Amino acid sequence: MPGWGAVRAAMRWVAQTYRNITQGRESRGLLSELRDSNSEMTPHPKGTRARVLLSSVFGPYARDDEFGSRTINPMELYHNQVTREQGPFSLRMFHRSWGILMIQRNISAATTVLDFPTREAFERELRDNEYDVVGISSIIVNVGKVREMCRIVRRVAPNAAIVVGGHVAAIPGIDKLIDADHIVRGDGIAWMREYLGEDVNAPIEHPEIVSGFDARTLGLKLPQRSGSTAATIIPSVGCPMGCNFCTTSAFFGGKGRFLNFYDSGAELFEIMSHMEASLKVNSFFMMDENFLLHRRRAMELLERMKAAGKPWALYVFSSANAIRQYTMRELVELGVSWVWMGLESPRSSYKKLDGADTLKLTAELRKHGIKLLGSTIVGLEHHTPENIRGEIEHAVAHDTDFHQFMLYTPVPGTPLFTEMTEQGRMLKGVDLADIHGQHQFNFEHAAIPRADSKHWLDWAFRHDFERNGPSIYRICRTTLEGWRRYKNDHDPRVRARFAWEARSLRDGYAAALWAMERHLRETNEAVSQKVRSLRQEIGREFGLASRMVSRALGPVLLWSARREERRLAAGHTYEPRTIIERRNWGMADT
Repeated sequence: MPGWGAVRAAMRWVAQTYRNITQGRESRGLLSELRDSNSEMTPHPKGTRARVLLSSVFGPYARDDEFGSRTINPMELYHNQVTREQGPFSLRMFHRSWGILMIQRNISAATTVLDFPTREAFERELRDNEYDVVGISSIIVNVGKVREMCRIVRRVAPNAAIVVGGHVAAIPGIDKLIDADHIVRGDGIAWMREYLGEDVNAPIEHPEIVSGFDARTLGLKLPQRSGSTAATIIPSVGCPMGCNFCTTSAFFGGKGRFLNFYDSGAELFEIMSHMEASLKVNSFFMMDENFLLHRRRAMELLERMKAAGKPWALYVFSSANAIRQYTMRELVELGVSWVWMGLESPRSSYKKLDGADTLKLTAELRKHGIKLLGSTIVGLEHHTPENIRGEIEHAVAHDTDFHQFMLYTPVPGTPLFTEMTEQGRMLKGVDLADIHGQHQFNFEHAAIPRADSKHWLDWAFRHDFERNGPSIYRICRTTLEGWRRYKNDHDPRVRARFAWEARSLRDGYAAALWAMERHLRETNEAVSQKVRSLRQEIGREFGLASRMVSRALGPVLLWSARREERRLAAGHTYEPRTIIERRNWGMADT
């Protein structure tokens, strides 16, 4: 997740910001000041003349090794947590390490970002360039890699200060597990600015970030046309809803607390306009844990979009109760095209679901062309062998375009971890590398044995796939619904957005449906028939050209999908390529 460091600069205005954003919602208090684990941080003697290396942990990632990589937990968000049982139809892509990109853009020192290095590439970068500060960003499961990288720095660049941040900093006693000079929690921009003697309160500049790269499905890499991939915008970090299992909420202050980088819709509009011009995009992934909760900001953004005639598409995270602040018309005009929404059990006590009929809500959103990624926790406290099947059935009944399933997991730093530790329920001997919610419980569940937890998690993914079909099919279905409803809308912005979203239905998606229909005939006739029906509807909607493309390209995609299925069965995995980006590098010799 974006940002790592100590929250220092924004303490005085966060409470007022929260009241302003939520228009009168009760403030739940100020963000606690998060400090360097060393008593007081001493600024670096070179200040902004220091050379800085910011690195993610080294790969490879999709294999079992002594540093904490796991085959079950690859560096692919969608395939790992959402579409992993969809075989050759799984959506596969990589995402940049947004936090270190944000830090790089907001310090004036000569800075290199090294993303997805090999161990050899990391060591080579240290040998080829004399760095004064080496920052390593990581999540908890990769603490073994952080330890190894610290060891390499001490050997190759002994004069460099080592700064470690990201969610790995939440591990109790992390300073005893790794050899670092500074362990940093919270907002890394503020911490690094202070460390280099810069203005902590300076405005946040947003880097130009494409949301994903090297996307592929059906065994083929998707074409990377200019503007085809959304830009990432990071308005805020943290989440005020404060679910007890949420690492992001806990990392940035906990329940009722968050850190806003951009308070107004006008600020977001200017950033998005710049991204539109520089990256040639008209879609934006809003990396904010609950973007729609901040209604005042969203509605101000809408007014600016209307005034400028922008038909932008927004991909957002939102809780069910936040969505209910808006009419469907407001969501459509705002350009909300895709929503990642928590769909925990109706018997859970999470505030984000208060009073929400999520089955009705998700069906209504899809009718308006708004695609959904539902997120469900498996193994909640009230789950038993007798009721968990029904709970998963309820989740699958939402028929969302994507569905994420995660095990209920006490992760270090969260309230749930503290609670389970105090109750003596944390299992001993579970490697930190295996605490990621995609394998087995790391705590003693009241009713479900650890060995059975993976069975239920795997069954949830399979059941969703077998019942609702591949996510690509579901995306096409929802996109077609939106196109039919809004292709003749009175608002030219709305018409333009839905025309842009429906453009791929005419060719690429139609061909993918042809291949999907035939691939599934022998294993899932019911879904194959659904796919066939949708393909025929698309053919009628977009005419002869669409039907001809599907028949011409469909056999190619079918061959590719079958080849991919064989490759995956043989154990083939995917890894992100190493990316090096330098900024202010001309200053390094001054």
